[in-house]
Amino acid sequence: MNFKDEVNVDAVARDSLEKLGYKQEMTRSRGLVQILFMTLAIMAVPFSLATPIATSLIGGGPAVMIWGWILVSVLTQTLALSLAEICSKYPTSAGTYYWCYRLASPRTRLLSSWINGWLTVVGSWTADLSVKFATAQLVVAGVGIYYSEWDATALQTYMIFLGVTAIAGIFCIFFNRLLPTIDIICACWTGLGIIVISICLLTKAAVGRHPASFALWNFDPSFSGWTPGWSFFIGILPPAYTFSGIGMITNMAEEVYNPSEILPKAITWSIPIGTLSGILFLLPILFTLPDVDTLLQVSSGQPIGVMFTLIMGSRAGGFGLWFIIFGIGMFCSMSTSCISSRATWAFARDKAIPFHRWFSKIGPYFGDVPVNACALSTVIEVLLGLVYLGSSAAFNAFAGVAVMCLGASYAMPIAISLMDARRDMHDAPFNLGRFGTIINAVAVLWIIFVTVLFSMPAVIPVTMWSMNYASVVFGGFGVISAAWYMISRRPVLL
Repeated sequence: MNFKDEVNVDAVARDSLEKLGYKQEMTRSRGLVQILFMTLAIMAVPFSLATPIATSLIGGGPAVMIWGWILVSVLTQTLALSLAEICSKYPTSAGTYYWCYRLASPRTRLLSSWINGWLTVVGSWTADLSVKFATAQLVVAGVGIYYSEWDATALQTYMIFLGVTAIAGIFCIFFNRLLPTIDIICACWTGLGIIVISICLLTKAAVGRHPASFALWNFDPSFSGWTPGWSFFIGILPPAYTFSGIGMITNMAEEVYNPSEILPKAITWSIPIGTLSGILFLLPILFTLPDVDTLLQVSSGQPIGVMFTLIMGSRAGGFGLWFIIFGIGMFCSMSTSCISSRATWAFARDKAIPFHRWFSKIGPYFGDVPVNACALSTVIEVLLGLVYLGSSAAFNAFAGVAVMCLGASYAMPIAISLMDARRDMHDAPFNLGRFGTIINAVAVLWIIFVTVLFSMPAVIPVTMWSMNYASVVFGGFGVISAAWYMISRRPVLL
């Protein structure tokens, strides 16, 4: 794109944004390649599958991991198509809560957008928090490769989390203009990393190689305690978590050239690319998988470091592959930090957050960065991280809350559109046509099921430590949102 074309596209996008009711404040600096790679960076497929791999092993092992991944990918594609369609008509950083406002009836639009906005913001905060904390726990797993006797305390893990948070925050504030380039580097790192991991695992296979019958069809639900059917669904929690951030990219709409065309492509293309990446990452692991009992006994709860070490037959080899996953986690932390700040800034711009004037400001000295919104989301995540010091079980609920909040925020505008017979979508630039109703319905039903799934404990019988507190935390955030709605009396939104 030459300079003249860039100016013309920017002018059209600026006019379109003004028609939606907003003034252009951000600089549009991302094309299709950059925003697609940012979407993939948020997914962070190898990282998102590796860090909670214990859950997939508990749920049933190889068969769940590969076929569950494919099943979730297909169902998530319906969600991606549904989001892409609405996004093509309303490309704004306000994202799903703006869509609710435009699609709902005049009587319910304010409340619908308010609820959705808080779901979006809380989902962004907790998703960012879960990524950073998973990266911190991954560091603990990496240290455990060389010092297996070391068992990190909650405080030590929290301090590592603060370090990850600080690095991500510094890049988001001081190196904002480099983030599109960093997303491209992340994509290259991830692609090459998958190739390196696959070659190394299949070449070394120090603990032996499994036949295809084991790698593709072995299913052992005994670790979960659930019935085989429900145990399978427990095993698909990591794939569902991996794709949970698919709609977060809409919060970058006002920094994208021609967002009504580019964002739908990025959202829909990212699923097949991510699916292929996951298959290429999982298959070598399944053909060389060590003893599951050994992996589930790892004290850190993240057996990926031990798994790589056993398969490679050396600590150096295991650490090298671990470092690839760690790098993907750091890249993902930067992307989720960026998205979280944009979601916070957009909601503050619509006067829906306390001290909205302060948090809706754009930092003029840092290249159009919502510094105050970034600081707010970071501080909230740091405070929420303190929960880990009191109860790791309660803290682990935040990952489930992220999926539940984001999923609900995606489902609301799709469901509202469905109930209105999709009348507002007939002139959407990216149109699903006659298949729209079926695709939308499957997407909404999938989100409802995922919400229930992430409320359930992974293993039974349930103890104080294995209990899933996601629904409790989800309800707590709902009470806070409702309280602020009542306190503000008549929230000014949009």
